[in-house]
Amino acid sequence: MMAPLFWFQVSDIPKKAREKGITIMKMDSSRIHSILFFSCASLFLSACFYIKPFLLRSNHSSSAALFVFGSSIFDAGNNNYINTTTSNQANFWPYGETFFRYPTGRFSDGRLISDFIAEYAQLPLILPYLHPSYQSYIHGANFASAGSGALVETNKGLVIDLKTQLSYFINVRARLRQRIGDAKAARLVSKAVYLFNIGDNDYTSIFNSQHNNPHPFINMVISNITHVIKEGKMACCGSGAYRGKNSCGGKRGIKDYELCDNPNEYVFFDYMHLSERANQFFANQMWSGNLSVTWPYNLRTLFEE
Repeated sequence: MMAPLFWFQVSDIPKKAREKGITIMKMDSSRIHSILFFSCASLFLSACFYIKPFLLRSNHSSSAALFVFGSSIFDAGNNNYINTTTSNQANFWPYGETFFRYPTGRFSDGRLISDFIAEYAQLPLILPYLHPSYQSYIHGANFASAGSGALVETNKGLVIDLKTQLSYFINVRARLRQRIGDAKAARLVSKAVYLFNIGDNDYTSIFNSQHNNPHPFINMVISNITHVIKEGKMACCGSGAYRGKNSCGGKRGIKDYELCDNPNEYVFFDYMHLSERANQFFANQMWSGNLSVTWPYNLRTLFEE
């Protein structure tokens, strides 16, 4: 079940929190490129925005595998290996500049939410399923594909849709049976944690139609957004107003773009994808948040069970 997203006014935040610099800014959808909102609106399947202290790491050792499905929020590089367009790829500079120091295919300056979750669970970085190196899948696999949707029709022929991602998972399950036997494979799959982020591209595909106006929907779903990396309106990399054009890297039809000096000061790295700093914040909330953040369990609880 997906928990609702809660949007607060500044007056709803305790006075002590406001004094410590925690703020909420009311967003004007007419001033900000609408695509920025969909990433945040679909980011959590079981979380709402809530500001509180959180644990960064756990001392336990996890034996649970992590299987990741979804779109560009979680794509660790699967689209590097399919015939698609640069709009659905991030295998060029400046993507990856902060942590990896080279582009890996992740739509961020560094690690993704799923990378941080793997780290907190004391798992290795989960490789994209289509990566050519040998994978045992004992620790899981990443099937996410930038631009994909829950609907097969969304960016059809250019992405790995959710149905195909699930077929890849079935293949992994079969390989695990061959490698470690039916009983152990069944136990691994049943104890694994499954991370999904899907649906935003289905909505944006509809709203990009000339027959639809996205603004009423945006205004209905998103009225305010929490900011902890006090620049939230402007992206680090891009062009145009708020650097909201999909031009980061200069390989998507627009060669000229601007790049900020410190991505850690930004919520968004490009026109719709989060910076590593923002990914870490959301990963922390998903990992150790209380029932006001994730319901009915946080991810740490799932890995410990």
